[in-house]
Amino acid sequence: MYGTLKKIFAFAGSKKGLLKKSLLFAFLSGLFSAMQFAALFVVIGALVSDNRDGSIVWISLGIMAVSLIGRIITTYFSTMEQTETGYCMVAEKRIHIGDRLRYIPMGYFNKNSIGNITAIVTTTLDDVENSAARVLVSVLGGFFNSVALVIVLLIFDWWIGLVAAVGVLLYLAAAELALRKSAALSSVRQHTQESLVESVLEYIQGMGIVKAFGLERDSTQSIGNAIQASCRDNLKLTKASVPYDAIKQVVVRVFSVLLLLASVWFWLDGSLPLAYGLILVIASFMVFNDLENAGNMASLLQMLVASMDTANSIDDTPIMDEKGTDITPKSSEIVFDKVDFSYADRKILDQVSFTIPEKTTTAIVGPSGAGKTTMCNLIARFWDVNAGKITIGGTDVRDFKLDSLMKNISMVFQSVYLFADTIENNIKFGCPDATHEQVVEAAKKACCHDFISALPEGYDTVIGEGGGTLSGGEKQRISIARAMLKNAPIIILDEATSSVDPENEDELQRAIEALTHDKTIIMIAHRLKTVRNADQILVLDNTHIVQRGTHAELIQQKGLYADFVLTRQEAIGWKLNQ
Repeated sequence: MYGTLKKIFAFAGSKKGLLKKSLLFAFLSGLFSAMQFAALFVVIGALVSDNRDGSIVWISLGIMAVSLIGRIITTYFSTMEQTETGYCMVAEKRIHIGDRLRYIPMGYFNKNSIGNITAIVTTTLDDVENSAARVLVSVLGGFFNSVALVIVLLIFDWWIGLVAAVGVLLYLAAAELALRKSAALSSVRQHTQESLVESVLEYIQGMGIVKAFGLERDSTQSIGNAIQASCRDNLKLTKASVPYDAIKQVVVRVFSVLLLLASVWFWLDGSLPLAYGLILVIASFMVFNDLENAGNMASLLQMLVASMDTANSIDDTPIMDEKGTDITPKSSEIVFDKVDFSYADRKILDQVSFTIPEKTTTAIVGPSGAGKTTMCNLIARFWDVNAGKITIGGTDVRDFKLDSLMKNISMVFQSVYLFADTIENNIKFGCPDATHEQVVEAAKKACCHDFISALPEGYDTVIGEGGGTLSGGEKQRISIARAMLKNAPIIILDEATSSVDPENEDELQRAIEALTHDKTIIMIAHRLKTVRNADQILVLDNTHIVQRGTHAELIQQKGLYADFVLTRQEAIGWKLNQ
């Protein structure tokens, strides 16, 4: 139990004070609850002695009023503190997880699916948010109440108080054994719950593929298996606690009867006054009530601890920004110096070296899977190199804090993600302090002002999560506007024009070319129109840079680039014979 309490307090973080206050009020509530025995003692003493003094009624009512009002007040504050603790500590944990994910290598997201992360920040932390503080206070509050009643019994009669204390200790021992038994099963059950969320999320996200290939039955079966696994592990956890629940019930019933019999026995042999005996008979029915309720709630503690352990597991993943500092690079020149990089056992880059001069445009071409996007991601430290180094302005990118590094880089991805927010806020994502006029200017340069203006709410139009309410080309142009507004000295374009329709491609190309003024541009593209004006072209194949030069230089050489250009020209020039 001590280890469980320690984990909960550690998880509470800066909200430990609120949790302690809640427990203090729960303890005070137990003391006020015990006061009811004083009122009963006054009344029963008067009845036994046939004392008809009217003041007895007022004394007992006064004691009961203090007990009732005290419990109401302390319970209110205890509930308020535990509610605030639950919401605030989980809010802190979610923010902490979100901040930490920013600095975790992208390889983590390959090993841990989005469904798993979603389960942690939703279902797992929802359990903690709604139950942790309430369950802990209920368990310890019930224990405090029972201890207070045992102390009262010890005051009335030493032997009867000792019997009650032994009963409480045995009950707590059974509860501790139940917690230890459920510890391993709780972690298994938690993993199963995460798998269930992951399966459901995967099914929903892949609904289009499921319908297109008629896989509804197979996909439904997968979710069914996840639900059955969840049901199975929840039942295992419940069944594991049943024997110990039975033991606790036996302890409660046996010791309640022992208290009752002892009270009657000591009264019969004359060692216990009748008033005390009657009080103790009543106490035998009440002393274990709060403890029994606490024991029932204690079974939830281990599941909550398992949820906390799962949420804390993200902290076990090394982050990439532990030793970085805020650096303003001397220039935007980028240098790859004998860079090696692999995905597990698959080599992607082998001793790659090249220089991208400041304020120039470099195009990277090569076959699919050659590592073009990986090369750009290494610049932004989505991963770290296995060997060698990458520098910006002469400084190793690993020496930057990630925030200061990313201030110097704008990225436009081939797969664009937009947030469920207004179009204006999506464009302002890289520059939150930008004015509306600056947003509009960037949108015009990115050729998306016209279609935005045509929307019902214009720039205030709220788009769906992921930009699902926009076409691929529209999302791409908004993403480009976002990069333009950020105005970073280095811009990485990963197939930035891949989803742009032909009518807007020329305008967008001119906008991108305008960015080359005072910018360092790295672009990945397959369109000849996009790469031919680059200051240098790097041809990547089979882990190495196999060619480098301008379009005019490389087109004269036999090799991958000339083949690439020829293939694209043939693809553009094909036509159907009549």
